[in-house]
Amino acid sequence: MTSQDRRLIWITRAEPGAAATAERLRAMGCRPLVLPLLDVAPLAGAAPDLTGVGALAFTSANGVRVFAGLNPDRSLPVFVVGQATAQAARAAGFRQVYSADGDVDALARGLAGRAGEFRGAVLHPAAAEPAGDLIGALAAADVPARSQAIYETRPLTPSRDELEQALKAEAVLVHSPRAARQLALLLRGREARHLRVLCLSRAVGRPLARAKVGERAFAPLPMEAALLNLIERPAPSAAASVSP
Repeated sequence: MTSQDRRLIWITRAEPGAAATAERLRAMGCRPLVLPLLDVAPLAGAAPDLTGVGALAFTSANGVRVFAGLNPDRSLPVFVVGQATAQAARAAGFRQVYSADGDVDALARGLAGRAGEFRGAVLHPAAAEPAGDLIGALAAADVPARSQAIYETRPLTPSRDELEQALKAEAVLVHSPRAARQLALLLRGREARHLRVLCLSRAVGRPLARAKVGERAFAPLPMEAALLNLIERPAPSAAASVSP
């Protein structure tokens, strides 16, 4: 790997989040390579129903952005899984935004702890295939809730030349289990022992457990700042490489 390529970082997340990540990487002195493995699109005919709803819950910034394009209501309190989603909610015009700074279970606990502060059910505007079971966790906490699919996340397959260029990177950033599954599929039958795989959480990295890559590292908190901090951490030897 040449010195020019050593700081090349592959971003797999969908747009527009990928562009924001690229700006943060440039500020760190890295060379971002934006090659998303996912595409986000609203579901045809999706129209969020707020009847009887007292609060909104989002588990991704994509959910916030799609909801904001479908419904103008910004009056409800919003509960989100982490800071990136909180920032998206504030940018969309929501004023009451509460972040769990954790995972889906942490979000459910936060909602249960503040359920007395709003009237009505929790609506989770979600992907067609949600990453976690927020509604189940809220049901276990006796918090009325329902989910409504408003968007889908579709896998993208880069060209052979695009993939070869991406595999020259020092590290790849993986923000979601779906991106990890697509990356695992692309790496099937390949070896990329130099490639550091940096994941937003251990759960995100599980689909890559058998991939023939270098270090697998996991952000201590599911926040992009924590993920990007992994770039500066010295990579261990192959024998000491962390695995899920």
